[in-house]
Amino acid sequence: MNLRLSQEQIVFGLAVMLCIGFAIALDGFLTTHNILNLVRSVSILGILGVAMGLVVIGRGIDLSLVAVMAISVAWSLQLAASGMPLLYALALGFLFSLVVGLINGFLIAYVEIPPIFATLAMGTLVYGFGRYFLFNLDVLYVPDDAEYMIWFGQGVLFGIPVPIFLFAAVCFGAYIFLRYTRYGRYLRAVGDNQLAARITGIPARPIVVMQYMLSSQIGFIAGIITAASVLSMNTRIANSTFIYDVILVVVLGGIGLSGGRGGIRNVIVGTLLIGILLNGMTIMDIQYTVQNVIKGVILLSAIVIDTILNPRDEQTAQQGDI
Repeated sequence: MNLRLSQEQIVFGLAVMLCIGFAIALDGFLTTHNILNLVRSVSILGILGVAMGLVVIGRGIDLSLVAVMAISVAWSLQLAASGMPLLYALALGFLFSLVVGLINGFLIAYVEIPPIFATLAMGTLVYGFGRYFLFNLDVLYVPDDAEYMIWFGQGVLFGIPVPIFLFAAVCFGAYIFLRYTRYGRYLRAVGDNQLAARITGIPARPIVVMQYMLSSQIGFIAGIITAASVLSMNTRIANSTFIYDVILVVVLGGIGLSGGRGGIRNVIVGTLLIGILLNGMTIMDIQYTVQNVIKGVILLSAIVIDTILNPRDEQTAQQGDI
């Protein structure tokens, strides 16, 4: 009888234990209102986690994700403020994010630049390009007449905030894509072993381009919800540590950085644990810098565990060698 637990099961168990501990120590933690606020507050992080998760399953990483989200949505708001119909403005912002994802994928798949360097440079480029050529403000505001857009961030359906439904919809769509579509299976195969995937006839390079385009598209959706929730888009988020929170959700949930392993359920579990942790620390009034230290320790621990559980090659699998 094999009693070995997966990383996903361990993280879910920790989330439950943490929830019980906060419920005992903090008054009002386990109320319906706080739980809904908890899930709503991490729904955007979870959606970005889905985007990052798809890329990591394909054995990549997208450090430009938050910058693309912020700049594409901010540009849409700038266009709307200049008189363009909001729907057209959002369409152009979506197209902008799509083009950035295409360029990311091309640089990684065809020029063969390592993903971490390509997307890091692209994130910096997108932020600088947006601030210099597209708009010159740090914060762009949602137009007053954009009721339907605001609903996506502040609306309530059946007593549940709409962002929670959108998070669930993105998770469900990504799950269907990975589990039941040919391209989803191709993505997993390329992440597991790109050379073997090529030999079997899978178009590996186009699949890599596709995963970065998907990441940018989902990031744009997260940006729409972000802007609608607070009625603005603060582009300085592109230079914050938010991207590391996204990576933390993915790695902590159990999606292996070696590629080909994990799924959307891992993202949900990782988001749940981080949501409970952040909510509890906020209620306890722990300083933001201390929260970053705690998250950094958790991220480093998760990467170490991932390296041990999912070695990238035969050499790293030989743990006993010196």
